[in-house]
Amino acid sequence: MKNILITGANSYVGTSFERWIYQYGDGYKVDTIDVKNDSWRQQSFLGYDVILNVAGIVHLNSKKIDESLYYKVNKDLAIEIAEKAKSECVNQFIQMSTMAIYGLEGRIDEEVIIDENTEFNPTSTYGKSKLLAEEELNRLNCLNFKVVILRPPMIYGPNCPGNYARLKKLALKTPIFPMIENKRSMLDIDRLCQYIKEYVDCEIHGVFLPQDDEYTNTSMLVKRLAEENGRRVYLSEAIGLMIKLIGKRSNVINKVFGNLIYKR
Repeated sequence: MKNILITGANSYVGTSFERWIYQYGDGYKVDTIDVKNDSWRQQSFLGYDVILNVAGIVHLNSKKIDESLYYKVNKDLAIEIAEKAKSECVNQFIQMSTMAIYGLEGRIDEEVIIDENTEFNPTSTYGKSKLLAEEELNRLNCLNFKVVILRPPMIYGPNCPGNYARLKKLALKTPIFPMIENKRSMLDIDRLCQYIKEYVDCEIHGVFLPQDDEYTNTSMLVKRLAEENGRRVYLSEAIGLMIKLIGKRSNVINKVFGNLIYKR
């Protein structure tokens, strides 16, 4: 049996993984603790094989939160949890990081591809804090304490928050949407859970860029979301052409319709 402790209660990834992994019966036992206060420091990590750290502050709330809190939670707290785990003989530490450490945004009609040679250049406090956490955590990696860093693209699935929820909301409201050819790396929540299980089973370490088998087209995604909820959305190539002509300099439009992928 693998004993897994999720640090970061009520997170989308954490709760999804806990629910998903129980399909495998008695092979896995999952506990969750809240790390918002200091009480977690009093809990023993002895007996756990894996810590899955999903605690963090995301960039969506950046305008409402003091920047120093990003570093306190996304970096300092992650390191404290990992150091405690290592000192109490946990074998593996899995850290949820982000594609944002590269600092790249999608671009319309341009290829934006991230591979092993892409430099780190985070532009948000969220990305900067996550990158610093990665650097410190990798220093803790050793034979008896395997560190796994995950840099997922946009995660999606039932009740998923963030940008995916915004696209779904749009799909349920608009009757017409621009048709623009683009490619985005995305990751289904169940596929992410499968990846995590594989990392746990293999007891490996390293940095991983998990993504779906196929790239996603934003326009087709909106259409699919609408159809799954009993609605129809007409994809207009004319509107798409107009958006491309006037919107290439718009950060928002590039973020929605631009190309941004992990190399396969």
